[in-house]
Amino acid sequence: MHKLIRGEIYRLLHKKSLFLYFGALAVGYFLIAFVRSGGFDGESVVDDALSLFGLLPALAGGFLFAAIYTDDLNAKNLTMLVGFGVNKGKIVIAKFILMAFCGALVFGIMPLYHCAVYAVLGQAATASAAATIAAVSVKYLLTALAFAALSGVAVYGIQRATFALVTYILLAFGVVSGLLAVALDTFAPSLKEHLMSGISDRVFLGLINGGPLTLPLVEYAVYVLIALALSALAFYRKEMEF
Repeated sequence: MHKLIRGEIYRLLHKKSLFLYFGALAVGYFLIAFVRSGGFDGESVVDDALSLFGLLPALAGGFLFAAIYTDDLNAKNLTMLVGFGVNKGKIVIAKFILMAFCGALVFGIMPLYHCAVYAVLGQAATASAAATIAAVSVKYLLTALAFAALSGVAVYGIQRATFALVTYILLAFGVVSGLLAVALDTFAPSLKEHLMSGISDRVFLGLINGGPLTLPLVEYAVYVLIALALSALAFYRKEMEF
Protein backbone atom coordinates (compact mmCIF):
# COMPACT_ATOMS: atom_id res chain seq x y z
CA MET A 1 0.00 0.00 0.00
CA HIS A 2 2.86 2.38 0.79
CA LYS A 3 4.05 2.13 -2.83
CA LEU A 4 0.60 3.14 -4.03
CA ILE A 5 0.52 6.11 -1.65
CA ARG A 6 4.04 7.18 -2.64
CA GLY A 7 3.11 6.98 -6.30
CA GLU A 8 0.00 9.08 -5.70
CA ILE A 9 1.99 11.70 -3.78
CA TYR A 10 4.49 11.87 -6.64
CA ARG A 11 1.61 12.34 -9.10
CA LEU A 12 0.06 15.13 -7.03
CA LEU A 13 3.38 16.93 -6.59
CA HIS A 14 3.72 17.07 -10.36
CA LYS A 15 0.16 18.26 -10.91
CA LYS A 16 0.62 21.94 -11.86
CA SER A 17 -3.09 22.71 -11.67
CA LEU A 18 -3.02 21.83 -7.96
CA PHE A 19 -0.53 24.58 -7.17
CA LEU A 20 -2.18 27.06 -9.52
CA TYR A 21 -5.58 26.44 -7.96
CA PHE A 22 -4.47 26.82 -4.36
CA GLY A 23 -2.35 29.85 -5.29
CA ALA A 24 -5.42 31.48 -6.84
CA LEU A 25 -7.48 30.50 -3.79
CA ALA A 26 -4.92 32.15 -1.48
CA VAL A 27 -4.92 35.36 -3.54
CA GLY A 28 -8.71 35.42 -3.63
CA TYR A 29 -8.85 34.91 0.13
CA PHE A 30 -6.48 37.82 0.69
CA LEU A 31 -8.55 40.07 -1.58
CA ILE A 32 -11.75 39.22 0.30
CA ALA A 33 -10.04 40.03 3.61
CA PHE A 34 -8.65 43.27 2.16
CA VAL A 35 -12.08 44.39 0.97
CA ARG A 36 -13.48 43.66 4.44
CA SER A 37 -10.59 45.28 6.30
CA GLY A 38 -12.29 48.68 6.44
CA GLY A 39 -14.94 47.26 8.74
CA PHE A 40 -12.72 45.14 10.99
CA ASP A 41 -13.41 45.09 14.72
CA GLY A 42 -12.04 43.05 17.60
CA GLU A 43 -14.09 39.98 16.67
CA SER A 44 -13.50 39.99 12.92
CA VAL A 45 -10.56 37.61 12.85
CA VAL A 46 -12.65 34.86 14.51
CA ASP A 47 -16.01 35.74 12.95
CA ASP A 48 -14.55 35.72 9.44
CA ALA A 49 -12.89 32.36 10.07
CA LEU A 50 -16.24 30.94 11.21
CA SER A 51 -17.92 32.08 8.00
CA LEU A 52 -15.14 31.72 5.41
CA PHE A 53 -13.78 28.37 6.58
CA GLY A 54 -17.22 26.90 5.97
CA LEU A 55 -16.44 27.13 2.24
CA LEU A 56 -13.21 25.16 2.52
CA PRO A 57 -14.72 21.64 2.37
CA ALA A 58 -16.18 22.54 -1.04
CA LEU A 59 -13.48 24.83 -2.43
CA ALA A 60 -10.33 23.17 -1.05
CA GLY A 61 -11.70 19.70 -0.28
CA GLY A 62 -13.53 19.53 -3.58
CA PHE A 63 -10.37 20.08 -5.59
CA LEU A 64 -8.44 17.55 -3.50
CA PHE A 65 -11.27 15.05 -3.90
CA ALA A 66 -11.21 15.51 -7.68
CA ALA A 67 -7.41 15.23 -7.84
CA ILE A 68 -7.20 12.17 -5.60
CA TYR A 69 -10.35 10.25 -6.47
CA THR A 70 -11.91 11.26 -9.78
CA ASP A 71 -8.71 11.81 -11.81
CA ASP A 72 -8.25 8.04 -11.65
CA LEU A 73 -11.68 7.52 -13.16
CA ASN A 74 -10.96 9.89 -16.06
CA ALA A 75 -7.57 8.31 -16.72
CA LYS A 76 -8.82 4.72 -16.22
CA ASN A 77 -6.12 4.22 -13.58
CA LEU A 78 -8.39 2.15 -11.34
CA THR A 79 -8.73 -0.45 -14.06
CA MET A 80 -4.96 -0.52 -14.49
CA LEU A 81 -4.30 -0.87 -10.74
CA VAL A 82 -6.76 -3.73 -10.38
CA GLY A 83 -5.35 -5.32 -13.53
CA PHE A 84 -1.89 -5.32 -11.95
CA GLY A 85 -3.27 -7.16 -8.94
CA VAL A 86 -3.64 -4.33 -6.41
CA ASN A 87 -6.26 -5.27 -3.83
CA LYS A 88 -9.41 -3.16 -4.15
CA GLY A 89 -9.71 -2.70 -0.40
CA LYS A 90 -6.15 -1.37 -0.24
CA ILE A 91 -6.96 1.12 -2.99
CA VAL A 92 -9.92 2.46 -1.00
CA ILE A 93 -7.84 2.80 2.18
CA ALA A 94 -4.83 4.30 0.38
CA LYS A 95 -6.97 6.95 -1.28
CA PHE A 96 -8.53 7.94 2.04
CA ILE A 97 -5.12 8.09 3.74
CA LEU A 98 -3.89 10.35 0.94
CA MET A 99 -6.99 12.55 1.25
CA ALA A 100 -6.44 12.76 5.01
CA PHE A 101 -2.77 13.69 4.56
CA CYS A 102 -3.43 16.35 1.93
CA GLY A 103 -6.46 17.65 3.80
CA ALA A 104 -4.52 17.93 7.06
CA LEU A 105 -1.81 19.86 5.20
CA VAL A 106 -4.24 22.34 3.64
CA PHE A 107 -6.46 22.77 6.70
CA GLY A 108 -3.36 23.00 8.91
CA ILE A 109 -1.89 25.82 6.84
CA MET A 110 -5.18 27.69 6.58
CA PRO A 111 -5.37 29.00 10.20
CA LEU A 112 -1.76 30.21 9.92
CA TYR A 113 -2.48 31.92 6.62
CA HIS A 114 -5.71 33.44 7.94
CA CYS A 115 -3.99 34.87 11.01
CA ALA A 116 -1.06 36.16 8.93
CA VAL A 117 -3.39 37.93 6.47
CA TYR A 118 -5.37 39.57 9.24
CA ALA A 119 -2.19 40.59 11.06
CA VAL A 120 -0.93 42.28 7.88
CA LEU A 121 -4.26 44.08 7.62
CA GLY A 122 -4.01 45.32 11.21
CA GLN A 123 -6.16 42.77 13.02
CA ALA A 124 -3.72 40.40 14.72
CA ALA A 125 -5.25 37.39 16.48
CA THR A 126 -4.80 36.86 20.20
CA ALA A 127 -3.71 33.46 21.47
CA SER A 128 -7.29 32.50 22.36
CA ALA A 129 -8.57 33.71 18.99
CA ALA A 130 -5.88 31.69 17.18
CA ALA A 131 -6.89 28.59 19.16
CA THR A 132 -10.53 29.09 18.17
CA ILE A 133 -9.56 29.53 14.51
CA ALA A 134 -7.54 26.30 14.66
CA ALA A 135 -10.57 24.52 16.14
CA VAL A 136 -12.75 25.85 13.31
CA SER A 137 -10.28 24.43 10.80
CA VAL A 138 -10.31 21.03 12.54
CA LYS A 139 -14.10 21.02 12.39
CA TYR A 140 -14.16 21.54 8.63
CA LEU A 141 -11.26 19.16 8.04
CA LEU A 142 -13.24 16.40 9.73
CA THR A 143 -16.25 17.32 7.61
CA ALA A 144 -14.29 17.24 4.35
CA LEU A 145 -12.71 13.87 5.12
CA ALA A 146 -16.00 12.30 6.15
CA PHE A 147 -17.71 13.49 2.98
CA ALA A 148 -14.81 12.23 0.87
CA ALA A 149 -15.15 8.81 2.49
CA LEU A 150 -18.90 8.80 1.87
CA SER A 151 -18.52 10.01 -1.72
CA GLY A 152 -16.11 7.14 -2.26
CA VAL A 153 -19.18 4.91 -2.48
CA ALA A 154 -20.10 6.74 -5.68
CA VAL A 155 -16.50 6.69 -6.92
CA TYR A 156 -16.11 2.94 -6.62
CA GLY A 157 -19.70 1.82 -7.04
CA ILE A 158 -20.67 3.90 -10.07
CA GLN A 159 -17.23 4.91 -11.38
CA ARG A 160 -18.46 8.07 -13.07
CA ALA A 161 -16.26 11.07 -12.26
CA THR A 162 -18.95 13.72 -12.69
CA PHE A 163 -21.49 11.90 -10.52
CA ALA A 164 -18.90 11.29 -7.80
CA LEU A 165 -17.78 14.94 -7.73
CA VAL A 166 -21.37 16.23 -7.69
CA THR A 167 -22.07 13.90 -4.76
CA TYR A 168 -19.14 15.34 -2.83
CA ILE A 169 -20.07 18.96 -3.63
CA LEU A 170 -23.68 18.45 -2.54
CA LEU A 171 -22.42 17.01 0.75
CA ALA A 172 -19.79 19.74 1.21
CA PHE A 173 -22.24 22.59 0.65
CA GLY A 174 -24.59 21.07 3.21
CA VAL A 175 -27.42 20.34 0.77
CA VAL A 176 -27.82 16.73 1.90
CA SER A 177 -27.38 17.59 5.59
CA GLY A 178 -29.93 20.38 5.26
CA LEU A 179 -32.53 18.08 3.75
CA LEU A 180 -31.89 15.43 6.38
CA ALA A 181 -32.10 18.04 9.14
CA VAL A 182 -35.52 19.19 7.87
CA ALA A 183 -36.74 15.60 7.85
CA LEU A 184 -35.36 14.92 11.32
CA ASP A 185 -36.95 18.13 12.67
CA THR A 186 -40.28 16.54 11.81
CA PHE A 187 -39.73 12.94 12.80
CA ALA A 188 -36.72 12.68 15.18
CA PRO A 189 -35.20 16.01 16.26
CA SER A 190 -32.87 14.34 18.76
CA LEU A 191 -31.01 12.57 15.93
CA LYS A 192 -29.83 15.83 14.32
CA GLU A 193 -26.72 15.94 16.48
CA HIS A 194 -25.69 12.59 15.01
CA LEU A 195 -25.48 13.98 11.47
CA MET A 196 -21.96 14.83 10.39
CA SER A 197 -22.66 18.53 10.92
CA GLY A 198 -23.74 17.78 14.49
CA ILE A 199 -20.76 15.53 15.18
CA SER A 200 -18.25 18.11 13.89
CA ASP A 201 -20.02 20.85 15.90
CA ARG A 202 -19.62 18.80 19.08
CA VAL A 203 -15.93 18.24 18.34
CA PHE A 204 -15.51 22.00 17.78
CA LEU A 205 -17.29 22.87 21.04
CA GLY A 206 -15.21 20.30 22.89
CA LEU A 207 -12.01 21.83 21.54
CA ILE A 208 -12.85 25.41 22.46
CA ASN A 209 -14.59 24.68 25.78
CA GLY A 210 -12.47 21.78 26.97
CA GLY A 211 -15.48 19.49 26.92
CA PRO A 212 -15.53 15.71 26.36
CA LEU A 213 -14.40 14.62 22.91
CA THR A 214 -14.52 10.84 23.24
CA LEU A 215 -18.13 10.28 22.17
CA PRO A 216 -18.17 12.56 19.10
CA LEU A 217 -14.79 11.22 17.96
CA VAL A 218 -15.98 7.62 18.33
CA GLU A 219 -19.12 8.50 16.35
CA TYR A 220 -16.94 10.14 13.72
CA ALA A 221 -14.66 7.11 13.46
CA VAL A 222 -17.66 4.79 13.10
CA TYR A 223 -19.12 7.07 10.40
CA VAL A 224 -15.89 7.03 8.40
CA LEU A 225 -15.29 3.29 8.84
CA ILE A 226 -18.81 2.50 7.64
CA ALA A 227 -18.32 4.78 4.62
CA LEU A 228 -15.00 3.10 3.78
CA ALA A 229 -16.52 -0.35 4.22
CA LEU A 230 -19.39 0.56 1.88
CA SER A 231 -16.90 1.95 -0.64
CA ALA A 232 -14.87 -1.26 -0.56
CA LEU A 233 -18.02 -3.38 -0.84
CA ALA A 234 -19.23 -1.34 -3.82
CA PHE A 235 -15.80 -1.65 -5.44
CA TYR A 236 -15.67 -5.43 -4.98
CA ARG A 237 -19.16 -5.83 -6.43
CA LYS A 238 -18.44 -3.59 -9.42
CA GLU A 239 -17.57 -5.42 -12.60
CA MET A 240 -14.61 -3.73 -14.28
CA GLU A 241 -13.87 -3.60 -18.00
CA PHE A 242 -10.25 -4.38 -18.83
